[in-house]
Amino acid sequence: MVASLAGLLAFGWPLFLHTDQVGESAIGHTTDAPWLFVLLLPLLVAVVLAELSESGIDAKVISLLGMLAAVGAALRALGPGTAGLEPGFFLLVLAGRAFGAGFGFVLGAVSLLGGALISGGVGPWMPFQMFACAWVGCLAGLLPRAGGRLELLLLAAYSMVSGVLYGLVMNLWFWPYATFGSDFSFIPGAALSGNLHRYFLFVVATSLGWDIPRGILSAVLVLLVGRPVLKAFRRTARKAAFDVPVVFDSGRADG
Repeated sequence: MVASLAGLLAFGWPLFLHTDQVGESAIGHTTDAPWLFVLLLPLLVAVVLAELSESGIDAKVISLLGMLAAVGAALRALGPGTAGLEPGFFLLVLAGRAFGAGFGFVLGAVSLLGGALISGGVGPWMPFQMFACAWVGCLAGLLPRAGGRLELLLLAAYSMVSGVLYGLVMNLWFWPYATFGSDFSFIPGAALSGNLHRYFLFVVATSLGWDIPRGILSAVLVLLVGRPVLKAFRRTARKAAFDVPVVFDSGRADG
């Protein structure tokens, strides 16, 4: 919750702080994005430590986290957002569902970081993308209980919605700093309702053409491979016995 609050403040502060400095630069986060990245890293470590202390994850799960983060980074490099088609999102949804909200939060941020380093997508937008991907994985772990076909449909619907909401949230990282005309631009000091209306018009006019394909691809991948991937994740969790301490047998071996 603390990490998410920091992310929400980073995205939304221009909407609530009345200042003439907002809107003067299309890359207004050039100076504060590095500090946000520096803040995010210890918050991720804090999430991992909190999960460790509550037995939500252990050392075995951390190794699995690293492996899935590498897979997610590779998927991002294969589909770096062209026309909104990003195949890595379905993995965040399924992993967050199988291993929990804390795991999904950290996986989303770390896999995005790895993908950005591989594909050269490092810039002032990166910490914001890390937060947005972290929320995709986290919320998947907070979905209501379901099983069988109903669970698959629930995850597909969530994948569709989260794919669109990811773009809706990500636009906030640059929208207050750019000029798109009086009907679409952020107006410093204007009423929150008016700025939100202009933001909605901006999203409809520009980014929905990218966000909807992202959501559709994620939902289709969940429907196609969601069941075997979920079974594999849950079988891995059972065989690894994440919550069972290792006990060595001191008895003599046969023969």
